[in-house]
Amino acid sequence: MATLSDSTIWWLLAGAAVALELVTGTFYLLMLAVGMTAAALAAHLGASVMLQIVVAAVVGGGAVVAWHWKRSKSPRPAQANANRDVQMDIGETVHVQQWNDDATATVKYRGAQWTVELADHDAAPQPGLFKVRKLNGNRLVVGKL
Repeated sequence: MATLSDSTIWWLLAGAAVALELVTGTFYLLMLAVGMTAAALAAHLGASVMLQIVVAAVVGGGAVVAWHWKRSKSPRPAQANANRDVQMDIGETVHVQQWNDDATATVKYRGAQWTVELADHDAAPQPGLFKVRKLNGNRLVVGKL
């Protein structure tokens, strides 16, 4: 019966982590796979099993911590209803001729009638040009230019 070498086991574990990452979509499993790859290289260099485990833990854990720290420093993307990359209406202008008593209005925009509401609920609604800030269902949430 053939036995697997330590490095082969680490390579198989790294491959399994990559395959599992492809199924789940979490980037952290790739960082752990980097640690397992480092352990496989340590095994190729003749390191003891204990040292291989330490290398996997330090490199994989360090990569996870570094990735988490990098993500916490980057700005969060806007929510989908306020993200110009998702909603083409964000940033466009509409002309409000008259506001209703409930601080909504109906405007013609892109060939259809839309209901708009003010983003700043404390502001007194005045007719004029407004910029679309986000979508709230099928309503355009607007703010003064």
